[in-house]
Amino acid sequence: MPRLAGKVAFISGGGGGIGRASAERFAEEGAKVVIAEIDKASGETAAKAARARAKNSGGDALFVHTDVRERASVDAALKATMDRFGSLTILHNNAGGSTPQDGPVTEAPEDEFWRVMRLDLYGTFICSKLGIPLMIKSGGGSIINMSSIVALRALPGRDCYTAAKGAIAAMTRSMAVEYAPHKIRVNAIAPGVVLTERVKNLMRDAKDIEKLAQTHLLGLGQPEHMAEMAVHLASDESIITTGQVISVDSGASIR
Repeated sequence: MPRLAGKVAFISGGGGGIGRASAERFAEEGAKVVIAEIDKASGETAAKAARARAKNSGGDALFVHTDVRERASVDAALKATMDRFGSLTILHNNAGGSTPQDGPVTEAPEDEFWRVMRLDLYGTFICSKLGIPLMIKSGGGSIINMSSIVALRALPGRDCYTAAKGAIAAMTRSMAVEYAPHKIRVNAIAPGVVLTERVKNLMRDAKDIEKLAQTHLLGLGQPEHMAEMAVHLASDESIITTGQVISVDSGASIR
């Protein structure tokens, strides 16, 4: 039996990178997947790819245009999820990302600080705030947040992103305690350098990311590596795993 048979997943930022890889693997493992994505073209393409990967597993995929920085947009996307699939058992808070505008706290633009807080941290907060009641009604499930290696070790020169991802790690632990009575487990994945298109572009001019990449013991990550961990955390294989920030970083956090 597929590992996610009968489950319904909501993936923010599911149009590309780690989100798209997770959507494809979730559908392949039998989940009904909602790809909540701000970019319509990539969202529709990702949903089509996920449906193709589902084959005969029972999986399916739906694209819903979503801006996780806006409560009304998230609310509408979650309502579309319930209308289409009738439940919510997996919430993958994936939307986010750093930019070249980040920097040391004394130099980073305040606009960049609020951008990453609004997208990464508030996006995780509001999707959880509105999604958890639906998960409770559905009998529980798994929340998978996206933290980062920068929440676990120093990465000078990227203080806006570090602040947001550190906050997500802390919120993951408190949420795990708060919602365990509702049979909801909450974990976070902390990637190292993952070769998404965004990160490839960032590495061209970012010496800090290039230096971090050199500490990876087993080579740099691919989106598929993060997706495999997401499948594990979404499945009943991780039924008593909660409150964990799990490094999937090629050993970089121990260097």
